[in-house]
Amino acid sequence: MITRLVLPPQVLLGGGALGELPGVTAGLAIRRPLLVSDPTMREMGLTDRVAALLHDSGAPCAIYTDTVPEPTTIEVERGAELLRAGGFDGLVALGGGSPIDTAKAMAILAANGGRLRDYRVPNPIPARGAPLIAIPTTAGTGSEVTRFTVVTDAASDEKMLIAGLAITPAAAIVDWELTVTMPPRLTADTGIDALTHAIEAYVSRKANPFSDGMALSAMRLIWTNIRTACRDGQNEAAREAMMLGATEAGLAFSNASVALVHGMSRPIGAFFHVPHGLSNAMLLPAITEFSAQAALPRYAECAAAMGLAEPGEGDQAAVARLVEALRVLNRDLDVPTPARFGIDRARYIEIAPIMAAQALASGSPANNPRVPSAEEMVALYARVFG
Repeated sequence: MITRLVLPPQVLLGGGALGELPGVTAGLAIRRPLLVSDPTMREMGLTDRVAALLHDSGAPCAIYTDTVPEPTTIEVERGAELLRAGGFDGLVALGGGSPIDTAKAMAILAANGGRLRDYRVPNPIPARGAPLIAIPTTAGTGSEVTRFTVVTDAASDEKMLIAGLAITPAAAIVDWELTVTMPPRLTADTGIDALTHAIEAYVSRKANPFSDGMALSAMRLIWTNIRTACRDGQNEAAREAMMLGATEAGLAFSNASVALVHGMSRPIGAFFHVPHGLSNAMLLPAITEFSAQAALPRYAECAAAMGLAEPGEGDQAAVARLVEALRVLNRDLDVPTPARFGIDRARYIEIAPIMAAQALASGSPANNPRVPSAEEMVALYARVFG
C-alpha cells in the first residue's frame, strides 16, 4: 500500500517557539502579512505581541480580528476581500481552530474567487492561496497541521468541509506556553476534540502506518494528561503533553481522515452553536459504542494505548472498558448533554434528518468502521440528547 502524506513543510514545536516567527516569515519571503486572530487574543495582548515581533523583523502587519468561534462565510468573505485589497503576501493565524480555519478559507477564496461553497468536499481547489503560518493557542483542533477547514454557510447553516493540499499551512508554530491561560472548559472541550481526532484516525478506513503511530502516541499523551491540564492549568508538563498530543492527532487525522463523530458533530455546531470540541465530546461515547463491533481489535488497541485494558484481556472486554471510560471522562469534565446545554428537544428532533443528511454529505461517515444509514444517525442523535 502506498501512503501519500500531507504535512506542513515546517513545524516548530516547543516552549518559546513563538519567538521563531520572524525567521519563519523571512524564510517564506513574507514581507506584508495579515494577522488573523480573534477578540480574545486581542484583549489578552497576544495580537499586539505577535504584531510587535513582525514589525521589529521588518514585516509590519495589519490585524483582522473579526473571527468568531464557529467560522461562517460572512467573516471569511470580509477577510478575503481585505486580503485581496490590501496587497498582503502572507497570513499569520493566531488562536484556536476558528481563526486558523478562517485564515485558511480566506486564502483560498482570495486566490480563487467565487463562493466558498464552490470548494466544499468533494470539489477541488484550483489554486493555492497566500502562504499561511498557523500559531495555535489551544491544544485541540490540530488545524495548524491539517489539510482541512470547516466553515458554516451563513445562507444554509451547513457546516462545509473543505479539503486539499492547497489548505495545508506553510508553517506551524506550536508553542505550549500559549495554552497555560486556557480556562478549564476550553481545555476540556479542545482536549476531547483532540482525543476524538486520534481515535477516529486510528479506526478510519483510511488509516495507514504513519497515521497509526501518530494516533496511538496522541491517545497516550492526551488520556494521561487531560484531567491534570483541566484541574491545574499551570502544570507545564501537562500543558506540553496536551499540545504535543493535539498536534500528533492533527497529523493523524489529516492523513487518515475523521469519521462518524465529526460527521455528526458539525451539524450540531452549525444549527445550535455548540463549540466544535464540545459537540464531539457529546457524541464520542455513544458513537464509539455504535461503531466498535465493526472494528473490535482496533478499538481494543485504542483502549490499550490509553492504559484502559488489562494485559491479555480480550477485545470485547477492552472495548467495554473504553466506552465506559469515555462516559466517565465526560462526567469528570462536566460535558453537558445537548439537553443540558439548553438545546430545545422538539427543534433538535425535528431537524435530526437534516443533520443526518448533512453529515452524510460531508463524507466523514463513510470513513467509519460501521457506516450508518441516515435513519441510524437520526436514532443516534436522539440517543445522545439526554
